[in-house]
Amino acid sequence: MPTVPPLRLLCLLAAVVATDAIAIAAEPAPTAPGTAAMPAVAQAPFGTLPDGRAATLYTLRVPGGWQATITDYGAILTGFHVPSRDAGGTPVDVVLGFDSVDGYVKGHPYFGATVGRVGNRIAAGRFTLDGNDYTLATNNGPNHLHGGAVGFDKLLWRGTPEPDDARGPSVRFDLISPAGDEGYPGRLAATCRYTLTPTGELRVEMTATTDAPTIVNLVHHSYWNLAGHGSGDVGSHDLAVVADSYLPVDAGSIPTGLFAAVAGTPFDLRPERQPVPLGTAIAALPAAGSDPGGIDHNFVVRGWQPDGQLRPVAVLVDPASGRRMELFADQPGVQVYTGNYLDGTVTGKGGAVYGKHGGVCLETQKYPDAIHHAGDPRWPSPRLDPGQTYRHVMIHRFTP
Repeated sequence: MPTVPPLRLLCLLAAVVATDAIAIAAEPAPTAPGTAAMPAVAQAPFGTLPDGRAATLYTLRVPGGWQATITDYGAILTGFHVPSRDAGGTPVDVVLGFDSVDGYVKGHPYFGATVGRVGNRIAAGRFTLDGNDYTLATNNGPNHLHGGAVGFDKLLWRGTPEPDDARGPSVRFDLISPAGDEGYPGRLAATCRYTLTPTGELRVEMTATTDAPTIVNLVHHSYWNLAGHGSGDVGSHDLAVVADSYLPVDAGSIPTGLFAAVAGTPFDLRPERQPVPLGTAIAALPAAGSDPGGIDHNFVVRGWQPDGQLRPVAVLVDPASGRRMELFADQPGVQVYTGNYLDGTVTGKGGAVYGKHGGVCLETQKYPDAIHHAGDPRWPSPRLDPGQTYRHVMIHRFTP
């Protein structure tokens, strides 16, 4: 397969970053509902949960070999197939995951999950809102992680196929989180919609409303490996992140409150530079004590404003195959996580063993632990009040 020259990636990012926001016109024109270009959403059994309820797998397909599979358990993206460049070639699945719901139920590092109510970490599992103190599960050492002991990734959502969505075949998942769920205040109604466009873009759109003041930060947590989900570590992948600063963290991976420039650090993945292989960045952050090494930090998206506009976030490239994924989102931050805690004990789809750095997560989000920085204008608030709608849109744009 042809390789992607470094100059090509640099030019691509320079063009993308030349504007502060991506206009809606940059997206593919919607296809008229009900046309032949809109294949139906396929459904199939995906296994049974311990309580006897059935999980369902939804498959979105468009011509050319593009395919996304999602289960209603955790609103999890279980697979994403990118077509081969070669005529008659086999599409490649670039998402880590399992062949049935059993693997997800047994426990996993949030493969492909929709996590909430609040993705990432909350220090000490406590926060105060309007003078009221709330205590959450501490499921990550002394801290709260990804919604707690039974977060949204461990719940059965209600799936609704939407084959006539104007942008392409789609499936919508709905979940009601009652007041007090995992310690959070307010009844939350959450949705997550996956759409596969005719050009192979994967859209992830999340919303939430509440009946009482609460906090929300829904996060999509796929592990990407553009060489194929079972191909080994992603150290040879090039990653560019459109960020000039990042949030340093303490020993518990809680942001210290500082904003640090990426320049001159292993976190300098700016697109203006030559592409940085992930292995180079990982090697500069060696394991020490309980820290397994690698990146697990929030990057501050360049030029973000609370205007709901999509902005370029990152580009991931597998030079060996030439596959590329561009990420756009409307969120202020992106957690780059290089699969540091994968250790070869997880066996995934087709018997693939997922070892350390076997995938990279690019989780667009509000900043971790933002509730403890309320009032600081540099920290977008995770607060959601009645009458408001939380919105989070991501677009994954692929080149085979």
